[in-house]
Amino acid sequence: MAQGTVIKAYSSYYYVQAGDTVTMCTLRGRFKKERFSLFVGDIVEFVPAAGGKGVIETILPRQTLLKRPAVANVNQVVITFAAARPDFNAALLNRFLVLAEMSQLETVIVINKMDLADTEMIEPIADLYRRIGYTVILVSTRTGLGIPELSQILHQRITVFSGPSGAGKSSILNAVEPGLSLVTGVLSEKIGRGKHTTRHAQLLPLPGGGFVVDTPGLSFTEFTDLKEMELMHCFPEISEMASACRFNTCLHYKEPQCAVKQAVLDGKIAEDRYASYIEILDEIKTNKRGF
Repeated sequence: MAQGTVIKAYSSYYYVQAGDTVTMCTLRGRFKKERFSLFVGDIVEFVPAAGGKGVIETILPRQTLLKRPAVANVNQVVITFAAARPDFNAALLNRFLVLAEMSQLETVIVINKMDLADTEMIEPIADLYRRIGYTVILVSTRTGLGIPELSQILHQRITVFSGPSGAGKSSILNAVEPGLSLVTGVLSEKIGRGKHTTRHAQLLPLPGGGFVVDTPGLSFTEFTDLKEMELMHCFPEISEMASACRFNTCLHYKEPQCAVKQAVLDGKIAEDRYASYIEILDEIKTNKRGF
């Protein structure tokens, strides 16, 4: 048997890369019967068959799994947002960051289209997230700003790109590796969002080693798998302050003597970040009640 990595899945076929060769494989029947989900990024063992095809016999244990979008064995996630066209949306970025924290992946924030933005407005935002502990890279595919730094971060790693449509993820990947030739979309003037130009998650090889996963643009995030007490750990600055609260069951909402709420008043936690925390907490509470 040969061993390789699933780089694309489409219509019940799995494209497996082993070295420089890509083989179109089907999944052995017993996996279908067990309803086992096979994802891009999974490492598999397959038996080559006639006509350059193959049959997947074994799915090796996963190291990580990003749930939305579903990609296996990822080392890091790059969350991409536009600085302008569409306008930067901090509340939506916070939601994407929670999903990344849920998956326990190293996270990089890329703010694209800096050539269209007011730098004096974006720099303080970038500094806020850097203080929290995130790597933030300011990028322009037109001027080349930030592309070398981003390329270095992607080297020899498996990276999933995610973020809302219109952020320019495909344009960034084309700038990192022009040979990818990904289809890019034009921003809709009517709705202020980009068209979904990426239809299926696929793993793309980078020169010198490493892969990136270009995924369909996402315009919403849900937290049905997250418990109330778990949410604070998806906000690093809130998690850090939580141990100082009087009650160990404190949700940092309406409880008295809450160190997190005091930190917001003292300017140690950004009000916008805390507002996002409360908004998501309310959603989790509502989902719990079944409304």
